[in-house]
Amino acid sequence: MIASWGNDRPLRLMFQDEARFGRITDKRYCWCRRPDRPLVNTMMTQQYTYAYGAVSPFDGAFDSLVLPHVNSDCMQIFINEIASRYPGDNIILVLDGAGWHKSKNFHLPENIRLLFLPPYSPELNPQEHLWDELREKYFHNRVFDSIDALENHLVSALGELENAPALIKSITGWNWIINAVSSAN
Repeated sequence: MIASWGNDRPLRLMFQDEARFGRITDKRYCWCRRPDRPLVNTMMTQQYTYAYGAVSPFDGAFDSLVLPHVNSDCMQIFINEIASRYPGDNIILVLDGAGWHKSKNFHLPENIRLLFLPPYSPELNPQEHLWDELREKYFHNRVFDSIDALENHLVSALGELENAPALIKSITGWNWIINAVSSAN
C-alpha cells in the first residue's frame, strides 16, 4: 500500500468514523446539595445530524465535519476535506465496513488510501472513544430548542476537541497501534 504512492511524503495513519447526534436527551446522574433534587428536562424528537471524524493517534490530530447524512456523497466530502488538510502527507484512512464507505463512485484523492477494519469490530477503532468523550462531556443532560442549536453546540464541542491534541492523544494513542506502526518503520 505504501509503495503505491511512489513518493517520500510522511505517512499519516488516521482512524475514521461517524456518529449520530439528535435532539434526544442523554440523562445522567448529577450531584446537588441535599435536600434538593436535580431537575433535568427531556425531549424525544426525530431530528438528527451527523459528525464525521478522523483521528491520528500519533500526534493527537483530530479533524471533523458536521454533515446532514451518512451516505457516500457526504463521505466523499469528508475524504476530500481530510486530503486538503494534510496535502503533504500520505494518509491511510482506517474505517469500518459501512456501505457508504465502500462506494464504487468514490474519487479518492491521490494522497489517501482506505484500509478496512474487520467486520463487527468497533473496539479496534479509537475514534469510537472520542464519540464517547464528546457525548459524556458535552451532551449529557442537555435539551436543544432546534436542530440548529444542536449543530452549533456540536460544532463548538468538536472545535474544542480539535484544539486539544494532548487530550486526543491520551484517549486514542493505544499501545497496540503505536507499537504496530513503530515496529513497521
